[in-house]
Amino acid sequence: MPARFRERLGAGFVLTIARPDPCLALYPSGVWAEFCTRLEAAPRKDDAFRRMLRSIFAHTEDVGCDAQGRIVIPAALRSYAGIDRDVISVGALTRVEIWAKERFGRHAEPDGEIDLFGELGLS
Repeated sequence: MPARFRERLGAGFVLTIARPDPCLALYPSGVWAEFCTRLEAAPRKDDAFRRMLRSIFAHTEDVGCDAQGRIVIPAALRSYAGIDRDVISVGALTRVEIWAKERFGRHAEPDGEIDLFGELGLS
């Protein structure tokens, strides 16, 4: 884990799937707690919501870095993200995404069909 991300994540953080993207996400513990609070307050509590919760929390681990700045990614999460060897870590607002190097290129570049920067008033 690059040092710049370790500082932002803190000592302990949460590793989970990043649906709908085929990657993993690391959240600082405080941000994850806010996410859980929003889930608890969600107005929708039907079967689809409960299935989504099960899927997320079945693929969520509390993790931290070892002395060399590495994290252990459980086999089920590596499988979900297609991680065999090389990864790319990307800071994405409130989280850090971990991508299999082979998958990242297909999902990183915008389509060009929609000018989201303009639509969001960022250009």
